[in-house]
Amino acid sequence: MHMQPLSAMFQLQVGPLALVLRTLGAYVAMLVGFRIFGKRELGQVTVFDVAMVLLIANAVQNAMVGPDTSLLGGLIVAGTLLVLNFMVARLRIRDRMFRRWVEGRPSVLVSNGRWNEDVLRREGLDHGEVEAAMRQNGVLDVGTVRLAVLEDNGAISVVPVDSPTISVHSRGRSTRGLLKRGK
Repeated sequence: MHMQPLSAMFQLQVGPLALVLRTLGAYVAMLVGFRIFGKRELGQVTVFDVAMVLLIANAVQNAMVGPDTSLLGGLIVAGTLLVLNFMVARLRIRDRMFRRWVEGRPSVLVSNGRWNEDVLRREGLDHGEVEAAMRQNGVLDVGTVRLAVLEDNGAISVVPVDSPTISVHSRGRSTRGLLKRGK
């Protein structure tokens, strides 16, 4: 068995700038992809979703590092991902338009006991997924739901008809007023 010298772990087969640019491209592509395919991917994870994330991670890894298998190359890619994530998090806090693009907006799934079928279809949800969230909130019948909202983080908030308020909070933001707009 042939052993390579330890210095080989730090010899890049691809230039550091190429690794950073490949990682940036993969990060942006994944951010856009998850945004296009909706909030459901973030909140209601199924076995199929886990399998897809693992396969995507493997495919994207190859796109980021190319032929480079060095430790240094992996550290450059990991560092780039950490910096990109930090920058997106900061920009998300500072810029409302960017936050809305990255996270989306809450979507009303049920309003005054009625399913919003168009929104369910657009978000890739079915009645069963919303009914599971309703049961978690002690609500058994859609007719007793004042408001069910798919939040920007993928969670489903349920407000029963007998609730004293229609304010639903998600990460410090409120969906108050969505019932009137019907969005």
